[in-house]
Amino acid sequence: MTDKLKQNAGGARGRGRSKPRAAAPEPTIRRGRKAAPRARTAGKTGRATTSETTKALGYAYCALPQVPERPLPPDLNARRLRLIRMNEQKWANGTVLHYYFFDKATDGEEVRLANGTTRFVPWTTTDTEKDVVRAAFERWTQVGLGLKFQEVASRDEAEVRIGFMRDDGAWSYVGRDILAQGQDERTMNFGWDLTEHPREIDTAIHEIGHTLGFPHEHQNPHAGIIWDEEAVYAALARPPNSWSRETTFHNIIRKLVASSVEGSTWDPDSVMEYPFQPGLIKEPIEYFRNGLTPKGGLSDQDKAWARTMYPPLTEQDYTALQPFQSVRLQLKPGQQRNFTFTPQETRTYELRTFGVSDTVMVLFEKSGTGLRFLAGDDDSGLGTNAALKLKLFRGREYVVRLRLYYEERAGESAIMLW
Repeated sequence: MTDKLKQNAGGARGRGRSKPRAAAPEPTIRRGRKAAPRARTAGKTGRATTSETTKALGYAYCALPQVPERPLPPDLNARRLRLIRMNEQKWANGTVLHYYFFDKATDGEEVRLANGTTRFVPWTTTDTEKDVVRAAFERWTQVGLGLKFQEVASRDEAEVRIGFMRDDGAWSYVGRDILAQGQDERTMNFGWDLTEHPREIDTAIHEIGHTLGFPHEHQNPHAGIIWDEEAVYAALARPPNSWSRETTFHNIIRKLVASSVEGSTWDPDSVMEYPFQPGLIKEPIEYFRNGLTPKGGLSDQDKAWARTMYPPLTEQDYTALQPFQSVRLQLKPGQQRNFTFTPQETRTYELRTFGVSDTVMVLFEKSGTGLRFLAGDDDSGLGTNAALKLKLFRGREYVVRLRLYYEERAGESAIMLW
């Protein structure tokens, strides 16, 4: 097992896709449990393209998978609902995200073309292109986060599974939504060659940002962007995106629900921001005249916000748990506590939270190669308490990570082991 929480934050998954250019035959993909046909693009669909491509074709953008909201009880009060939505896609800080590149000759999809023929499109690529993605993970590592990244050789050990299916665009599931995908499915894709220009590393940095839980910056409801919507639909309907109105709405026009967004500022230089040509943004007016071109790379606000969400951890951030001794959490919504425990005897133990609260709790075992995931529970919105019951072994060291979404009365939630 790997260092991950198996609770997912949604139900059935779908994927927003663009339409192919008229010059190419329209393909349809057939896949096992997702039987509905999907259109494939014949052009690029990622965060940004090289300056040469931009001059010739216009910007190409990231098309996020369309994931239904996780259903929650209708009687939740507004504050509780807001805090759950704000935090449900975040990882437990300290998690090691293992990533894997599809590498087998059979990794890919059969594409059925409009003329009735089929074509196998692989998910694999060259080591040189993989190095671009590795370098993008390193850029995030250099920010100094509590999250860590580790490449693994087996998809069974990976939360993040990366494909390079050409003409399928650049995309990633957001945050813990990746855990709902099967071991043989991609959670991230790059639809064109990332080695064609040095700036393509920004495409990889952007998609990794989604995996960390960051949405598109221009969809921030506090940004104050007013679109010329018909101009946006028209621009995105043309190559290199060739998007439907639905895909354009989902990835550009649609504002994120305010309850799911922390903070109130918009960062036009964020790596999670799209570039836009003049004439698409009505307000702020300067972007209507000049367009919007982020500086490239991780902005200062990107780094600051990532460190706020996943601050680096030290030994002082851990509290030792003792059997039958409760510990008050004393957390604000969104904050996390970390605990350690070394059993003095081998037996079945229970871990449980107490108080009217919503939490996510994850248990790991320390090993020679790092932390190994054992179990996790997310009780948000359920009216229960996070609880784990399993056999632990004498002399081994265990780590518990607990993030608070909501508590009815501040300071009246606790954790206990027995």
